[in-house]
This record gives sequence, structure tokens and C-alpha cells, in this order.
Amino acid sequence: MIAASALFLTGFGAGLGLIVAIGAQNAYVLRQGIRREWILPVVLVCVASDALLIFAGVGGVGAAVQAAPVLLGVIRWVGAAFLVAYGLFAVRRALRPGALVAAEASRGSATLWSAAATALALTWLNPHVYLDTLVLLGSLANSQGGDGRWPFGVGAATASALWFPMIGFGARGLTGFFARPASWRVLDGCVATLMLTLAVLLATSS
Repeated sequence: MIAASALFLTGFGAGLGLIVAIGAQNAYVLRQGIRREWILPVVLVCVASDALLIFAGVGGVGAAVQAAPVLLGVIRWVGAAFLVAYGLFAVRRALRPGALVAAEASRGSATLWSAAATALALTWLNPHVYLDTLVLLGSLANSQGGDGRWPFGVGAATASALWFPMIGFGARGLTGFFARPASWRVLDGCVATLMLTLAVLLATSS
């Protein structure tokens, strides 16, 4: 039991260290949380996707993905194109910022399916997600041995299950700040910069 607990905490720390890093997925969840727009479905998509990828890596799929550079190359270019498109949309929003008022805080313009589809795309079209979950976490988990890899994987998945609800629902405290159009201009400007930078890094990575 002590060994399993230690492995769980090790996996939790490793998973949290990778998930907390600022990226397209986190930026999107934060924005949805601030707008109070389909937060639960978006959070569930991110948590379920991460859990699936983590346990696939624990199960050994990471080794197969690492041996398929062509697949990662295709994902890299598709992901870069998606990030450019999303970044340009953020640029347009920054140039024409709105304001979040109390009457609009619980209902946004996006549909459930478009919000979920965006969360799926930002997760599954990001090659770094595969490298972090399938390859890195999968390798770390399998280095713990046959019995130890699963507590490690559960710990990593638990970190994801805690992190996304925290930034999604916790962002509601920023609603007052984002009642001003200038605040949205800053946020969307930062999101645009992040997305376009990530797109360049993906396109130029080896």
C-alpha cells in the first residue's frame, strides 16, 4: 500500500508538472471559464482525453507512436494549421473586444458541439500532448514495473482531473475584471500570441 501510494503521488506530480505548463488547451479552458460558456463539457473533454492518452501510454502505446515519425509529422502540420486559424480568430476578437455583463455571463454564443469540438481539436491535434502523455508519462510509468505503472498512471490522470476543473470553474472569479472590453483585448491578444507562437514552434520543430 505504501509503495502504491508513493507511485500515485509520483505520477500525480509528473502529470501536474506537464499539464500546468501554459498551452493552447489551458488557454481555451480558461477563456471558457471566464465566459461561463459550456465549462463542464469542455472540462470533461479535456479530462477524458488526457486520461485516455495517459492510460494508453501506460499500456505501451507510447512506444509505437515514438516509432512512427510520419504520424507525428502529419499531426504536427495539421495542429500548426489549426493553431494559426484559432490565433487569427483571437486577433479579430482583440481588435473588436466585447464586454462580459451579468446577463450574458451564463450564456455564450458558441454551441455545445462547437465548444466541445474546439476542445477536442486543441487536445488531439497537438503533438506535444502525445509526446507528454503517450511517450514521456508512458515511459515513466513503465519504468516503475508491471505492477507499479498503473498507480503511477492513475496519479497522472488524477492531476488532470483536478487541474482542468480548477482553472475552468475557478476562472469565474475573474468575471468582474473581464466586464471591461480592454481586459478582453489583453486576454485575446495574449491568446493570439500564444497560439501563433505555438504554431511556429510546431512547424519548425524537428
